[in-house]
Amino acid sequence: MEDSTFERDIDAGLSAPFKHISSKYFYDDIGSGIFQQIMKMPEYYPTASEFEILSLQSDKIIEQLNFKEPFNIVEFGAGDGIKTRQLLKKLMAQKIDFTYVPIDISARAIRELKNNMLATLPEMKIRPMVGNYFSMAEDLSHGETPALFLFLGGNIGNYQNEEANALFSQFGSNMRPGDKLLTGFDLRKNPATIRNAYDDKQGITKAFNLNLLTRINRELNANFELGQFDFYSHYDPANGEVKSYLVSLVAQRVYIGKTDKHYSFAQNELIWTELSKKFTLEEIGELAVANNFSIVAHFMDCKHYFTDSLWIK
Repeated sequence: MEDSTFERDIDAGLSAPFKHISSKYFYDDIGSGIFQQIMKMPEYYPTASEFEILSLQSDKIIEQLNFKEPFNIVEFGAGDGIKTRQLLKKLMAQKIDFTYVPIDISARAIRELKNNMLATLPEMKIRPMVGNYFSMAEDLSHGETPALFLFLGGNIGNYQNEEANALFSQFGSNMRPGDKLLTGFDLRKNPATIRNAYDDKQGITKAFNLNLLTRINRELNANFELGQFDFYSHYDPANGEVKSYLVSLVAQRVYIGKTDKHYSFAQNELIWTELSKKFTLEEIGELAVANNFSIVAHFMDCKHYFTDSLWIK
């Protein structure tokens, strides 16, 4: 991510009438590390739910892939790859010919992923890529190799409806007929379960959000005082949306050197940092159809908290 893009987005977000910072900026090296801690929290069910799916239903997923020739497995936002490894192990055990192509914006995350994957699956063909999802996917689309695309972890919930449609449209533009997409969706459930997952008592999610300000301080030469901000998260079960915010505890002005501007915050003013939408199966079907995909199957955990949905182009 070029500094100029980060700088422009932060300036626009903090100058807006309702301040906001895109959740894509959570994942610098430090933020990626904090998110690994979040995924290990007992309250944070999405990781365990998807791990269960990929551990216990990999054979069913592989059966539905039905590729007749060597193929790529292209994973967007691969993270530590622990969940994906369950599927890759089964593919290796069945001696299926594939190349794993993880893509992430964090060079450290990719480096650690490659080392960990090869420690467990030393014979696996792996071609990691660091950078933007779509520029990397476009490069891959020029080849003739069929592909399974992975967009796991429920990351689609971070996008508003128009953005989600645009994302799937972009995925589709880099896919050939017969290519498949396995994508994770967090499903609607008891609101208390969702609330506890996004506002943990240990304060890890708070630290994850405050790291945005640390990143701005470091990369854009700003003077945010972290102690003057708090964290708040809210789930609305009527529309399935979790929204997270940083809260200015005092009236204050912050200077960002890279933009050479001051930004004023009223006491209790919010900075919106993340949307995490929870879906119904009907909403998932509407997304697929709207973007010219057909749903092959839903693979759900035993509690029906989460689904990995397999689509075909």
